[in-house]
Amino acid sequence: MELSNLISSEGVVPSLKVSSKKQALQELAQMAGRITGLSSRDVFETLLQRERLGSTGLGHGIAIPHGKLPGLEKLYGVFARLDTAIDFDAMDDQKVDLIFLLLAPESAGADHLKALARVSRMLRDGSVAAKLRGSDDPSALYAILTEPAASHAA
Repeated sequence: MELSNLISSEGVVPSLKVSSKKQALQELAQMAGRITGLSSRDVFETLLQRERLGSTGLGHGIAIPHGKLPGLEKLYGVFARLDTAIDFDAMDDQKVDLIFLLLAPESAGADHLKALARVSRMLRDGSVAAKLRGSDDPSALYAILTEPAASHAA
């Protein structure tokens, strides 16, 4: 699964200014609402419900908040590079500065899990994370995110 199928250039935020996990989720939900046509409130509530089960902060400054929503026809992604790292209740207690929001149709099943695994593998690749942290150009960030999977496999 290529990330170019999940994320559009409009779904890349090069410098998100937030001071908390809740504020980050609200901002990303608003952007996701615009991209998907869904209510940003519904997106936000879905993300909060998922976070109550356990933080989606993976460690190493990375979080992948995600959820399934009725009304979606396909998977959607939104990526944000934060201006300042925030506490995200991550497993390693490190602050988060790279967030990839993933939304899936209620019926997505395996596709949702494959997309989560793909995003996680890519963001945990140290060289990819360094490139993402090193740029605040939206088109450069989009290019890094949508490189073919084979180039991240090394």
